[in-house]
Amino acid sequence: MRYLLSIACLVISFVAGTALAQTNELKQNNIVWTSQSQNSGESMPCGGGDIGLNVWVEKGAMFFYLSKSGTFDENNTFLKLGRVRVKLYPNPFEGKNFKQELSLQTGAVNIEGSNGKLKANIKVWVDVHRPVIHVDVSSNQAIKTEAAYESWRTEDRYTKGRENNQGSWKWANRPDIRTRKDKVTASGNSIVFYHRNADTTVFDATVAHEGMDGVKAQMFNPLKHLTFGGSMQGKGMVDAGTYTGTLYGTAFRGWKLQSKSASKKQNIELYLHTSQVPAFGQWQAGLHQVIKEAQLAKKAELNTQSWWKQYWNRSFIYINTDSVQSQAWQVGRNYQLFRYMLGCNAYGQYPTKFNGGLFTYDPQFTDSASKFTPDFRLWGGGLMTAQNQRLVYYPMLKNGDFELMKPQFDFYLRTLKNAELRSKTYWNHAGASFTEQLENFGLPNVTEYGWKRPAGYDKGMEYNAWLEYEWDTVLEFCYMMLETERYTGKDVKQYIPFIESCLTFFNEHYQYLARNRGSKAFDGNGKLVLYPGSAGETFKMAYNSSSTIAALQTVLKRLLELPAGYLTDEQKKNWNLMLSRIPPMSFRETNGHKTIAPAQNWERVNNTESMQLYPVFPWGIYGVGKPDIDVALNTWKYDTLAVKFRSGVGWKQDNIFAARLGLTDEAAKLSIFKLKNSGRRFPAFWGPGYDWTPDHNWGSSGMIGVQEMLLQTDGKKIMLFPAWPKTWDVHFKLHAPYETTVEATVKAGKLVDLKVWPESRKGDVVNMLK
Repeated sequence: MRYLLSIACLVISFVAGTALAQTNELKQNNIVWTSQSQNSGESMPCGGGDIGLNVWVEKGAMFFYLSKSGTFDENNTFLKLGRVRVKLYPNPFEGKNFKQELSLQTGAVNIEGSNGKLKANIKVWVDVHRPVIHVDVSSNQAIKTEAAYESWRTEDRYTKGRENNQGSWKWANRPDIRTRKDKVTASGNSIVFYHRNADTTVFDATVAHEGMDGVKAQMFNPLKHLTFGGSMQGKGMVDAGTYTGTLYGTAFRGWKLQSKSASKKQNIELYLHTSQVPAFGQWQAGLHQVIKEAQLAKKAELNTQSWWKQYWNRSFIYINTDSVQSQAWQVGRNYQLFRYMLGCNAYGQYPTKFNGGLFTYDPQFTDSASKFTPDFRLWGGGLMTAQNQRLVYYPMLKNGDFELMKPQFDFYLRTLKNAELRSKTYWNHAGASFTEQLENFGLPNVTEYGWKRPAGYDKGMEYNAWLEYEWDTVLEFCYMMLETERYTGKDVKQYIPFIESCLTFFNEHYQYLARNRGSKAFDGNGKLVLYPGSAGETFKMAYNSSSTIAALQTVLKRLLELPAGYLTDEQKKNWNLMLSRIPPMSFRETNGHKTIAPAQNWERVNNTESMQLYPVFPWGIYGVGKPDIDVALNTWKYDTLAVKFRSGVGWKQDNIFAARLGLTDEAAKLSIFKLKNSGRRFPAFWGPGYDWTPDHNWGSSGMIGVQEMLLQTDGKKIMLFPAWPKTWDVHFKLHAPYETTVEATVKAGKLVDLKVWPESRKGDVVNMLK
């Protein structure tokens, strides 16, 4: 009995010690500031559920911007919900002692200040399970709290030129483009604010210009009557009037609540609500229901903290924790910070946007020439450009953050009908035609589609040198959907019609194009002719693009590998037939070495993507432990364009290619470039890169690269440390296919601890640390 008790104590002690170590490692990643910020560009992210805040303290007042998933106006601009300003009287933030900390463990931002004997704390946190923001003020002396809601959308704002890049009009030369005003009312201890879209939006202009009016009644329209906003309330507070001002060049109006009397505690809540309803009263009723449920909820803060605890226990990467602030340590720390930002949109109605997510701020602090309102970001609001969005979502597979992938997958399910209507309307064949750049209603952006088009030009085509014939990026989301089944074993039947429709488009459309050129649907070998095509935005008017071929081969094979019950025999027969008709990839000789060609032929090079390495990532045809890796290595080393285009900026994938090819030094160097401190006050606010700050392509491509340095798979084989530097200590926990989780620790170049769940998979693990 004593022996069993001793064993039990050892086990408990080990588990507790491991948990404590992980807690300490995570705490080491918290961001702490001991001075106030100069402006919103020095803000700190905070959020949860589908809400993001930019929090900062400036000149003794606390501010935060409000952002919530899916708040798109008539122009498809992703509007902020406003700004909150909190002041305390007397003011503890006018003293010498100040501290602002992002607590990853709890998801909250804590702000402390003292002035003489007065000490106060403001805790800002977001309920993960309800759209509620909490501002909890506490102090050691009775003080008064003033909370103001501020809006810069108090009048219609006509926009022109570069500012229209925040929505879907972009460079359209229209004098009627305007951001319509919001409505704000104050009564008692509550301020209500909202924006309600009109009957007519950019959706209607897009449908008309792109020749889809005949099927408009069948189409999904996410913008008409979309209403979003909320209510700010404070128990024991009263309406304290309005004021006007200008912040960072943008005029605004503020509505104030103030404590009736001084106290040591003051709680302020902001309840947010978004719905698309015919009548405004229905939105009001929905907001009242949100408030009622939140006020009845028990243990909201505890449940939120529990959610974050589970989130951090599910996956992590800590590097060189004994060498804080080293570049390698920054890679691990900033990986965690960026994952926090992704976690803030776990339950969003819409995907996390590649061009800033929920955390954009006043644009002049990203680009001094962009002196616009806080609603501005480049590359649109409702635009969900797949070639950018894909990078945001790939790292969630190995992080085990499968629930976070649902908003992106649901986006495609909602827009499927519209994409299928494109094919039927323009070409009278089946399949979903998804293009770049893709709106949140599944059609190409109206301006990128082209306002001035040649007479008789194919209505289904974008008249655009960058985007023409680029419709294979959707296949990456088909692949992610299939991978969630392989990783989790969960049912993905709801996604199969979508995947099949995307594949059907390629099968039908390229036969259609071939028959329009001549009498045959296939080439002399019975293969599809993927022409005209496109390898990304780079190799244009391509003939049999290698990236498209790799995509079709991989998605078809993965679809056919699904367990019994997903496909009928007839479906399997049809997809096997299509697979047999996919042409082979092309190769070429470069300096005497066999390399992957971007395509069999192409007419011009238009951008700087290394599409010839897409068979490495994302498609995994070449890589560590796989056949013919020398061909891919030759492509990395000798392809003149692959070498010329190599970079770590923005969406560049070279760090991932290097890791997948086992190039340790190159992968480490590029990963440091990707994930070192951003140069902004918050170290994970990278960018703008090619997009906007915080650049989520930059952070997510960095995450993927580090994951691939640590863990790669080939079938059921799990390869650990295929591109990991010996000088980087690491403690990580990542997920692998077949419901597998791996946790490992490396010290001084040696694997010192390895855990695999389930244990039966431990035999599939190969330690490649050299």
